Amino acid sequence: MDSKQQLVKLSDGHFIPALGYGTYKPDEVPNSETLEATKVAIDAGFRHIDTAYAYQVEEEVGLAIKSKIAEGRVKREDIFLTSKLWCTFHRPELVQDSLKTSLKKLGLDYVDLYIIHFPVPLKPGEEIFPTDEQGKTLFDTGDICATWEAMEKCKDAGLAKSIGVSNFNRRQLEKILNKPGLKYKPVCNQVECHPYFNQSKLLDFCKSKDIILVAFGALGTQRDKKWMDLSFPVLLEDPVLCAIAKKHNRSPALIALRYQVQRGVVVLAQSFKEKNIKENVQVFEFQLTPEDMKAIDALDRNLRYLPAKFTEGHPECPYADEY
Repeated sequence: MDSKQQLVKLSDGHFIPALGYGTYKPDEVPNSETLEATKVAIDAGFRHIDTAYAYQVEEEVGLAIKSKIAEGRVKREDIFLTSKLWCTFHRPELVQDSLKTSLKKLGLDYVDLYIIHFPVPLKPGEEIFPTDEQGKTLFDTGDICATWEAMEKCKDAGLAKSIGVSNFNRRQLEKILNKPGLKYKPVCNQVECHPYFNQSKLLDFCKSKDIILVAFGALGTQRDKKWMDLSFPVLLEDPVLCAIAKKHNRSPALIALRYQVQRGVVVLAQSFKEKNIKENVQVFEFQLTPEDMKAIDALDRNLRYLPAKFTEGHPECPYADEY
């Protein structure tokens, strides 16, 4: 991989860039913006792109990557691309076909990382969020270990170089790690993580098992009213973050990203603004002091911006446990 990105070694021997570009977008943002912003991100030096079936932008992400390959800006092997298995495809017989659908949309032969998006299975079908007449989520029954075995087959088939999970708690990670006949353990667990919700217990657990924590919502999320309570405080306006930013002559966003890098967390940054995208890659150009890190650690208030309410009521709702 080129570019001045720091690489983190995964337990299966592959390397993931420590900074990734996130491609989730609120409904009101047109898909064409994802296409243009992903191109800008690659030009700026991002080599890790994170997407998902449920974001419904895989075509645009694939087009952006392919256009940069065609320009000679990058080769396919320079890009670390993640996509995710959606909850309606947890049944083992659906897993590989779902990945093939994603690859077809992306226009690529493989993803570098394929992860289970949530540990909660939903009713299979075309709907991303299947609900009954009352608007209640339609769950499916399933065994996460059986889903994981199907993920292992995706790796064996060469469709995904690495496999991992997202939004799993400790108990759910242990269920896979302790599975009889486990062939590959999850290389990562992608979770909401930022100074107001620093996930220190989950991070320590993951480190003890050689599982990389990947942080989404690291800048306090895009404040999408569909998913969060807009009365929650704005992370990047935090006085402590702003003071540290001023001291280093950097933006509060860069401080929030650097905090994660120094904790050994792989961090995703999302923006549609060219100026911000270009700024975010500067995360490797400076260091926070131990005092800075301590001050940011102290901001933790166990504030989850994105509670994924659609998972509530399912026995595998990941947020019922402490971590």
